[in-house]
Amino acid sequence: MRAWRLPADVDTDQLAPGATMKHGIEVTARHCLEALRPEFARDVRRGDVIVAGARFGIGSSREQAASVLVHLGLAAVIAPSYSGLYFRNAFNVGLLLLKCPQAALIDDGEALGFDARAGVVKRADGSTLACHPIPGFLLDMVEAGGLLPQLKSRLANRLETP
Repeated sequence: MRAWRLPADVDTDQLAPGATMKHGIEVTARHCLEALRPEFARDVRRGDVIVAGARFGIGSSREQAASVLVHLGLAAVIAPSYSGLYFRNAFNVGLLLLKCPQAALIDDGEALGFDARAGVVKRADGSTLACHPIPGFLLDMVEAGGLLPQLKSRLANRLETP
């Protein structure tokens, strides 16, 4: 997976521009991060990651700012810190966020891997960067595709059990 390097303080308007919101996720996705990285929406590939500076996702509470990254196929966002609202919205829609104090060491375009359960980012040179642990219930939510798919699955399992 490829790292897309972004600065600190990336806000929800940059992720999901307000002018595109009336058109739905398909159109919003085409404009994701266009003010910072005009090529991003066109060139991002499923499994890529964003590596950002502190306070990623500041701004409004719009859920689309996280949903658009899921729609584009991002595997995760790696940053030292996140807006509280963005953090919760991301997990609710199935987007993995890794809090990594050393995210600034990762270069744009760098090949990365990660083990979210172990809290480790794996670099191509074999070195690793430690991330803050993520509670298991949040990782389970991401693996289910978000809160709603997780709840639907639980409900379906209860209805099947006599």
